Amino acid sequence: MAQPIQPDDFLPFDPMQAEIGQLLFYDKILSGNRNISCGTCHHHDLGGGDGLSLGIGEGGVGLGPDRTIGTGDAMIRKRIPRNAPALWNLGHREIDVLFHDGRLEHSNVYGNEFNSPAQEWLPTGFNSILAAQAVFPLTAQFEMAGNPRENEIAGAVHDRIDAAWPILAKRVRVIPKYGDLFVAAFDHIDSSDQVTIVEIANALGAFIGTEWQNHDSPYDTYLATRTPLDPAAERGRQLFFGEANCAGCHSGPLMSDQEFHAIGLPHIGPGRTRQFDPVVRDVGRMGESDDLADAYRFRTPMLRNVALTAPYGHNGTYPTLEGIVRHHLNPVAMRADWSRDMARLPRADHIALIDFIADQDTREIARQEAAIAIAPVALDDASVLDLVAFLNALTGVTAETRPLGRPDTVPSGLSVD
Repeated sequence: MAQPIQPDDFLPFDPMQAEIGQLLFYDKILSGNRNISCGTCHHHDLGGGDGLSLGIGEGGVGLGPDRTIGTGDAMIRKRIPRNAPALWNLGHREIDVLFHDGRLEHSNVYGNEFNSPAQEWLPTGFNSILAAQAVFPLTAQFEMAGNPRENEIAGAVHDRIDAAWPILAKRVRVIPKYGDLFVAAFDHIDSSDQVTIVEIANALGAFIGTEWQNHDSPYDTYLATRTPLDPAAERGRQLFFGEANCAGCHSGPLMSDQEFHAIGLPHIGPGRTRQFDPVVRDVGRMGESDDLADAYRFRTPMLRNVALTAPYGHNGTYPTLEGIVRHHLNPVAMRADWSRDMARLPRADHIALIDFIADQDTREIARQEAAIAIAPVALDDASVLDLVAFLNALTGVTAETRPLGRPDTVPSGLSVD
């Protein structure tokens, strides 16, 4: 029997640093063109996500399903290749790998505690893997940095990934309000000119790690007190840990084995291609490991508050819990029945050609299906709905009442989404 999650299972974060992180999370000062924040794609009103299959990043306008692709020279050039990952419980001590493909993980291979896209250029001093991950969206062209020649951040990233971080840190620390907050919250900071990207990331990590900590769902109450779930959810729980074999991957206290599995989701969007990929595709973990055995494998998501984080899958191909459950039970059949209108993709005529181009590549489809690592499970419709009921029982009672929430204003004076 699983054990309930306890507060001590989470990393300790300084609340004053978390309050700085709250402001930075929603402050567009951290983006190249000052037009997008972390909160744009991970918003409180949308369960820490954006409600889209693939996000509309730098250059877009609006929020969530109403976000548009922008206009003129600012119009997006590419969709964000993967679904905005959920933020729930990322401060848990057991987490040692992040991103859908695991391209950030604890390791001393580069002498700085992490194996990351920045390799040996990643600075030291991060308070958690959660803080380390916060610096990467800032340097991603289509997420927050913008395009080369548009701003100094994008230009610096084009030279080398770490060249942008000092510029961003200076943007923040010269704002008097931020300077004062950092001096007050960090013992080793005596003046604002000492603030670096590490302190900024540690503040963001403190905010994310505390703001989205939540484990008071009916299922958590069941684990702690054996208070029965409602009948449908209880039947679903038994299926989840039994015949349906969901717990084969969604195991442990976080309901994720923190490993990588190929489940054959339909491909949409540009994919996270490698420089030498001949076609639009996303090979998942193999893109990081260069191991053929990792082809099309993606990190097992954690499931608490999963009902709040639609759409589902590493590329958001399924808009409902029922859809993603049915896919897990029979990936090949569900892939054949999947339709393009299930994807939540804001209209973008100038890049629409590649949205479903991989869906027409029979060889790529065959490669993806050959890699599927889960066996079909035959369940009737009632059992599927019971599984969905159990997944809904993973929603925290206080999930939509967060400690800090979205700020009304930020020290830069820029607009808040």
